Amino acid sequence: MKIRRIIANNRRKAFEVTAGRTRLLFPYAKAAPRPASDDPVRNVYVDKELGREAFTYVLDSGKEGTVHIDHVLEYNEDPTTLRDLLLYQLTVEAQRRLRKSTLSRREVIRRAGRASAAGASVRRRRDRVRSRRPRVGGGRG
Repeated sequence: MKIRRIIANNRRKAFEVTAGRTRLLFPYAKAAPRPASDDPVRNVYVDKELGREAFTYVLDSGKEGTVHIDHVLEYNEDPTTLRDLLLYQLTVEAQRRLRKSTLSRREVIRRAGRASAAGASVRRRRDRVRSRRPRVGGGRG
């Protein structure tokens, strides 16, 4: 999602981010370095070097901070972002547990009780190996 516009709202003590058609708030308290009344935001702009997916702000002290749109969406609990984040976390955890498991991939797929792309690839590899073996004893066919 691209950021179209960014405004530093000192009254609300938050950045107002316009991305797509939605307007989202991101509080100063969540930003690092944190703007304060004695060190306010001097300048804020959409960062084109980051593909308009982040904004950069400069404080009076000269400190600079950057906030990515993902942080803003996560703070505002955007359903799509939360779904993607949860799916990613579950995938990483499943991969970690599979590496630690003593079960083979095929056994994990069998226990899951459903066909999957991984199961299909295991079967394809098995069938390729079987087709290369010479037939002994006449077999069928």
